[in-house]
Amino acid sequence: MRRLLLIAVLILPLAAEHVHWLGDYDKAHQKALWEQKMLLVLVAKRNSHQTASLLKTVFMERPYIDQINKRAVAVIVYSGSQSSYPVEMYYTTEFPALFLVDPKHELFLFPPLYRQAITPKRLSIMFSKSSK
Repeated sequence: MRRLLLIAVLILPLAAEHVHWLGDYDKAHQKALWEQKMLLVLVAKRNSHQTASLLKTVFMERPYIDQINKRAVAVIVYSGSQSSYPVEMYYTTEFPALFLVDPKHELFLFPPLYRQAITPKRLSIMFSKSSK
């Protein structure tokens, strides 16, 4: 019985539903175009407690996570990092910032969300209203 409990405790977190993040903007953009999905861009500061907390509380174990993974390609880019992304398009001085974009036309599908405005309720609304 203890073994079964131990196995369950170790395996269940691996099956947890979470957003499948990419770390390269160009690859994410190409994937979104190829798969005809939206592009979900999170612009953050590296080693930010607020971003780490956001990833745990908003982008894991939520009812809309499946919709995000089915309908969008998600990418995290870090402000000031060496990796390239269109800074002029995603320019912000507030971190973290979240953008939902049509990758073909490079248009925002919703106004960007910043810091505390990135909530489960808002993401649920975004993914229930946006069309593929």
